[in-house]
Amino acid sequence: MSDKKLRCALAYRLDRGSSTTDEFGGEGLAMTMAGSKVILLAKYDHAAQYETHQGATSGDSRALYGGRDKNYAEVVAMVISNDPPRPPSAGSDFGGFKVVQSDVHQVVYGTDADGLCMAAITGHKYPSRVAIQMLVEMHQQFHEKFGVQIRSATKDSLSAKSKAIFSSLCTKYDDPTKVDKASALLEKVDEVKSQMQSNIATMLANQEKAEGIAEVSDQLNEQAQVFKKKSTDLKKQMRCKNIKMTIIVASLVIGILLIILVPLIVKAKNAVAGGN
Repeated sequence: MSDKKLRCALAYRLDRGSSTTDEFGGEGLAMTMAGSKVILLAKYDHAAQYETHQGATSGDSRALYGGRDKNYAEVVAMVISNDPPRPPSAGSDFGGFKVVQSDVHQVVYGTDADGLCMAAITGHKYPSRVAIQMLVEMHQQFHEKFGVQIRSATKDSLSAKSKAIFSSLCTKYDDPTKVDKASALLEKVDEVKSQMQSNIATMLANQEKAEGIAEVSDQLNEQAQVFKKKSTDLKKQMRCKNIKMTIIVASLVIGILLIILVPLIVKAKNAVAGGN
């Protein structure tokens, strides 16, 4: 699945130094890795693909969201647990960003010093820098609205309350070209490249047609030469036949005249001789 779609936005709490046992249920979704427990605070399925395709046989939707046994929030929690984000650098409220790709999607996430982790699922072609830009803005709004609730919130308890934030930002960043000049420029470059490829393909097709027309023209020219030669030969043959027919007709006429005139001449001579 190589696309530019923004699919999901999520918020987690990373409880560092917690128990090293994996947990599913109870206070909420939790995965333990390197002494940190990943607890889901809120989720928003912007593409609405999990709700509409859960349990379906579609390979794309099951691979993207983890199939029937795991929803997308659990899958992202596993990703974060396996490769936790680094604490933000000094002077930064939110950072340590990581981009983890699979065959079908990429997960982009980062955290603040207090363990508030924001994450997004996107298609491979969605620019990670734009996803990070969205997560920074999302972290600011989420932290401002919920503040101290973040430390005590239970599993998925803030999804409904944060839906407006997630929905607004996902809609804003749904088309990267509208919020990122580089993406807009690359989009135009892709359009120009596509147009140039189309023009080249058209030129090659026209050249191929022209070559085909030239080949047909050569064939017709050859056929015309052959026809001309045959017509010349036929004309000579017809002339010879006409001459033969003329000779034959003339011979017949002369023969007939001889047959008629010779007896008359002989008779006339005989009559003249008898009179003398």
